[in-house]
Amino acid sequence: MMCPRIRRRGRSSTCLLSTQMGWRSFLLSRRVACSTDTICYCFCRPNETKKPRALSKLNDPSTWERRRIKGKIAVQKMVVDLMELYLHRLKQKRPPYPENPAVAEFAAQFPYEPTPDQKQAFIDVEKDLTERETPMDRLICGDVGFGKTEVALRAIYCVVSAGKQAMVLAPTIVLAKQHFDVISERFSGYPHIKVGLLSRFQTKSQKEEYLSMIKKGRLDIIVGTHALLGNRVVYSNLGLLVVDEEQRFGVKQKEKIASFKTSVDVLTLSATPIPRTLYLALTGFRDASLISTPPPERVPIKTHLSAYSKEKVLQAIKFELDRGGQVFYVLPRIKGLEEVKEFLEQSFPNIAIAIAHGKQYSKQLEETMENFALGEIKILICTNIVESGLDIQNANTIIIQDVHQFGLAQLYQLRGRVGRADKEAFAYLFYPDKSLLSDQALERLAAVEEYGELGQGFHLAERDMGIRGFGNIFGEQQTGDIGNVGIDLFFEMLFESLSEVEEHRLASIPYKKVQLDIDITPHLSSEYINYLENPLKIINEAEKAAEKDMWSLMQFTDNLRRQYGKEPRSMEVLLKKLYTRRMAADLGISNMYASGKVVVMTTNMSKKVFKLMKESMASDIHRNCLTFSGSEIKAELLLELPREQLLNWIFQCLVELYAALPALVKY
Repeated sequence: MMCPRIRRRGRSSTCLLSTQMGWRSFLLSRRVACSTDTICYCFCRPNETKKPRALSKLNDPSTWERRRIKGKIAVQKMVVDLMELYLHRLKQKRPPYPENPAVAEFAAQFPYEPTPDQKQAFIDVEKDLTERETPMDRLICGDVGFGKTEVALRAIYCVVSAGKQAMVLAPTIVLAKQHFDVISERFSGYPHIKVGLLSRFQTKSQKEEYLSMIKKGRLDIIVGTHALLGNRVVYSNLGLLVVDEEQRFGVKQKEKIASFKTSVDVLTLSATPIPRTLYLALTGFRDASLISTPPPERVPIKTHLSAYSKEKVLQAIKFELDRGGQVFYVLPRIKGLEEVKEFLEQSFPNIAIAIAHGKQYSKQLEETMENFALGEIKILICTNIVESGLDIQNANTIIIQDVHQFGLAQLYQLRGRVGRADKEAFAYLFYPDKSLLSDQALERLAAVEEYGELGQGFHLAERDMGIRGFGNIFGEQQTGDIGNVGIDLFFEMLFESLSEVEEHRLASIPYKKVQLDIDITPHLSSEYINYLENPLKIINEAEKAAEKDMWSLMQFTDNLRRQYGKEPRSMEVLLKKLYTRRMAADLGISNMYASGKVVVMTTNMSKKVFKLMKESMASDIHRNCLTFSGSEIKAELLLELPREQLLNWIFQCLVELYAALPALVKY
């Protein structure tokens, strides 16, 4: 049974504490709350609505130990990726944006009084842009209608006024069109700032014109869907990427978005971030600002969860129509839309009803959404294409059929389509039969019903993380290891592993700093020089490829052999020197030389890293003769080798060490 003191605290304190305190102090504060029931709390909390896991027996702790070890293994697999992500972010540099007094004038045009959370988000983003030299990667988490878009607009103005481009990425064309309208209206007083929308609603010639304008820098703000991530879209001077509802994009789009983070500032807007995003924010590997204060005029949405009934559906629609409002009717599949339309047309013969889904012709979909926004259509039967961003203040009732087929974040977003004004709004969630629902579906429905107050999106996302797991940082794999030991203990183990990881980190060095002190200069034969079209150019390209990375050097070698065939011995020696220096740079080895029978390699790796790599080497010949002393790796050979054979020995030794690099990831 869960500790009553913890149950009273609720989930809301988790997000606030974890984002404002370090994880060590956060975990300690949790223990103070109820130190005797910490283990009980860890088991119960991620799945509160289900029967808790059985507690481990005190006289047989093996079950608990297996769970703890499984969680620790999962943590260790993540540590290397986390550190690489963090260190890579620190390496990226861009000059801070200049502080512009015109930003205050732009902000003054906002017609509403910002909430305290909004003001803090404005400050956070401004500091990221004007005070930091590393690119921004910030999550703005807030419920629908809480003012996330205004935070993005001010960031866009700051970047665009400095002469750079901004891209606004939306998951659906409906939302992209709405963003385009809002941005165009807001920047209407700045004729020198050009705004464009790239979508499938445009003709081929219009798209080509926009692509040309983007490439030449004649468009300052570009709005669109995932088409903006295509290879044909070439930006002149991109400075900011705004991603709305990242959870709606596919894995490939997310990977493309991640690639932008190495060079441009990224601002992600979400009401219910996916567990992976939330997890990165909670651990501090991604900055986050939480907007949880609702605007003063907003009223909580009344949520009704029940089995499907035609009478209940008709009653809900009639109530909304009688007070002059409009209705969303959402289904998970296109297949059932026509059937529902026939049913509603029979029940409301004089009411304008329309269908909207993603496979309609672009013009038809655009007209339908515009007519619904204007109030000419009273009931819109649709798929979850309306999930994100639509702001139709007269639509204050939403009916969601087959609710069990939607995800937790989807349900929360769909419910947010209503209640955008000061009128009381209603969300009716219908399921077919509770006995047919899975445990996870029941848990999602209970969570949506529980978090009915305004500003609960972040807490709902945290519940989602407890239900589904936090996910793989870079891919689509989901993991349930977090549920084995509980979210708090999982993060505590992560914190401990991160604290120790410095001892097991291998830092590469620049290629040009690597010295290979072996006096061997291969001379290419005149026959081979004549065979090559431009030998000096080819040798320079080989050096540049080696300086870049191992993959580039391998590609160069492959292309050379494809064009000119197998290289002669002299060229092989030259390539071997390049490969030796490239591997040494990746292994943190700065100097290699021989003193008699002893080969010495100066390195920055720690003794623990050397031990791990040595144990993972496949060849006994090299493993048995290597020793580590101070900052040097040494090997005593049986006899003093000629220069070319010495180069071959060092090359083979580095190949063995290089192949052992995955041992660090396994750790």
